[in-house]
Order: sequence, then structure tokens, then C-alpha cells
Amino acid sequence: MARSIEFDREEVIQKALEIFWQEGYCNCSVSRLVEATHLQPGSLYGAFKSKEGLFRAALDYYGQQSIANLRLCLESSASPLQGIRTFIEKIGETIISGKRQCGCFLVNTMLEFSPGKEIIKQEVNKYFKDIESMLRNALVSAHEAGELPPDRDPEALAKYLMVSIWGLQVLAKTNPDEKSINSVISQILSILTT
Repeated sequence: MARSIEFDREEVIQKALEIFWQEGYCNCSVSRLVEATHLQPGSLYGAFKSKEGLFRAALDYYGQQSIANLRLCLESSASPLQGIRTFIEKIGETIISGKRQCGCFLVNTMLEFSPGKEIIKQEVNKYFKDIESMLRNALVSAHEAGELPPDRDPEALAKYLMVSIWGLQVLAKTNPDEKSINSVISQILSILTT
């Protein structure tokens, strides 16, 4: 009877995520994943069924972390708009620190995959919709509290913020300077108050 190899699944997913994030799905070889995770191909396939299975686990991990980060910003802030500001400012801080030069893993995935990989695009869209819904709910709360100007449509604003966040994440891949990032963030946030 074969001995099962024990490993920390979350740690393996995190290591694989870093490699997929840097190299993309198509450019990432199984041998590179083996090197990064310190697991043999048989163990990787046994745990995740395929390279795509490991990628989808990494995508799910990243998506869940993104949701958790937004939730934390919204729940720990004094107001809904402050929570949104904090979330966007944290994205900027991460870019400026150099930790996010690969952009957003969700955005990168959407841009990389061809129409033939609909299941992966659906998974990315699920996270995009969840994030947009959380932003919309926060904007509705801000609207009801009088924190948002009455002529602002929370639905349209949530979509605007999503597009702006995606653009900010793509900008991260160009290694922008701090002044540029802060200027873009100021413009994004100005729509919430003017």
C-alpha cells in the first residue's frame, strides 16, 4: 500500500499562486510548480488532479483573500465610504511598495485565458461580481446615510469603481512611481465626493 504524502495544502496553493501570478498559467510548467511547492508531480496530480486544478485552487484562494480584504476594510471603517477609500488606498500602498508588480491575479487571469476556458472565466467573474456587490451595498448604505451625494447612483458607481480598480491593477504592471499612483487614486476617489 502506497504511503500518502502529507503536506500543508494552503501553503502549496500559496506557493503555486506566486508562480502562476508571476508567469501566467500558459508559461508556467509543471516542473516549475514542482520546484516551487517541493512536491513531486504525482503528489501534485494526486491532490489537484491537474495543472489546471492547482491553478483553480490558487484562483479560489486569491479570490477568497480579495473578498476577505474588502470585507475587513468595510467592517473596520467608521463609514461605508471610508471603507471603500481604505480598500482602494491599500491597493495603492501595495503597488507602491513593489509587492504588486504582477498586477491583480484575477484581472491577469481574465486577460490571459481564451474563450475556450469558460469555466475559469466564470470563476473569475464570480469574484468580480461578489466584489462589485459588496461595493454596491456599501454605496447604498452611504447613500442612505447621506454620506454620498443624492445624485450618485450606487449601481453605476460600483461598476465605475470596479473598472477603476482593474485599471489600477493593470497600471501596477508598468512599475509606476508613487506620485502617479497617488494621483490616480485621488481621481478614483474624487467621484465619491464631488
